[in-house]
Amino acid sequence: MGKKKDQAKKEKPLEKMTAKELRELALTLEGIVGVHAMNKNELISAIKEVRGIVEEKRKKAIDVRAIKAKIEELQGKKIQAKDSGNTKLVDAFRRRISTLKKKTRRAA
Repeated sequence: MGKKKDQAKKEKPLEKMTAKELRELALTLEGIVGVHAMNKNELISAIKEVRGIVEEKRKKAIDVRAIKAKIEELQGKKIQAKDSGNTKLVDAFRRRISTLKKKTRRAA
């Protein structure tokens, strides 16, 4: 029992750990699948969920993957509008795509 207490004391906070350390920790825990495909924030939330740690609510985090999916969708619509010759719609899509790209850069 003494080893577990010492190990718990030496373990640094999850937010201070590197992604590599978090992956190693997540691999030791049961119930976490797809560890190697996760980024640091996803690893931290998965580890906290398995351990039963409740995360305090912060301001809404920006989901970069969702924004990039929206950008791809808008780019497809922009191409369709360009083919149909609607320049106003093309310009509107271009501006919306630009705004979303700026959001992803700020989130990084």
